[in-house]
Amino acid sequence: MSRSTAARANRRGDPVPSPEPLPAPAVDSHTHFDFAVGGEDRRPEDADVDAAIDAAVAVGVPRLVQTGVDVASSQWSAALAERRPEVLAAVALHPNDAGAGAASETALAEIDRLAALPRVRAVGETGLDRYRTGEDGWAAQEASFRAHIDIAKRHGLALQIHDRDAHQEILRVLEEEGPPEHVVFHCFSGDAGFARQCIDRGYVLSFAGTLTFANAGYLREAAASTPLDQLLTETDAPFLTPMPHRGRPNAARLVPLTVRALAEVTGTDLEQLCATLSATAERVFGSW
Repeated sequence: MSRSTAARANRRGDPVPSPEPLPAPAVDSHTHFDFAVGGEDRRPEDADVDAAIDAAVAVGVPRLVQTGVDVASSQWSAALAERRPEVLAAVALHPNDAGAGAASETALAEIDRLAALPRVRAVGETGLDRYRTGEDGWAAQEASFRAHIDIAKRHGLALQIHDRDAHQEILRVLEEEGPPEHVVFHCFSGDAGFARQCIDRGYVLSFAGTLTFANAGYLREAAASTPLDQLLTETDAPFLTPMPHRGRPNAARLVPLTVRALAEVTGTDLEQLCATLSATAERVFGSW
């Protein structure tokens, strides 16, 4: 992930209207306010970030996890979580950056330092990406993933996993290293069979706007097969905007579209699902 990629996402049309508020509080377990609100070469202004957070709260999303992807964004995420009570932080070096050599001892030491802060509640996003990282970067990527697992375990934090075309490799590394108590597969991308493997290990599956895409029947099958208390929702904003706004800029305030889709897929009362998502978020990340 890069700031230029985020900027391209933000240029795909005007912001869409906020959806109808949820009947009970829910959660966006993985978002990037720095990318969604900021520009290609700048961090966003506090007032603009505050407006985006307030817009999410207004539609029933008062619990948000701001996720870092490099040292600078992780530092920014930790600072935002200190400033806003609705936000907790996750800190990490993105797998694609790690595969390109970014996971230096100095960078990992800074992630370790940030992980000790009280409002940092997860290490992520970390994991493996066999789609954007070529084979020559796989060893460095895996070494970084193992280092992040160690940081999460030493600090008693949840692990937010980025998994792109690497399902079995990620399960292998988790088994070899031993997972932390809480593991969340961010933007779950597997089918029902892989979901079962994760569920049996006690992992939590977080679904993004991709759940609503017409060609994502396999994701809906995976979600339908997952116990409610092992589900979370997210935006991954500014990416993966749910239908009917696919291709437009995503925002934390749009997570109700995914929550409603998840309620339909699982056959769950919407208010009950919101309550369960909130309880799971607090179990995984701690209280806000």
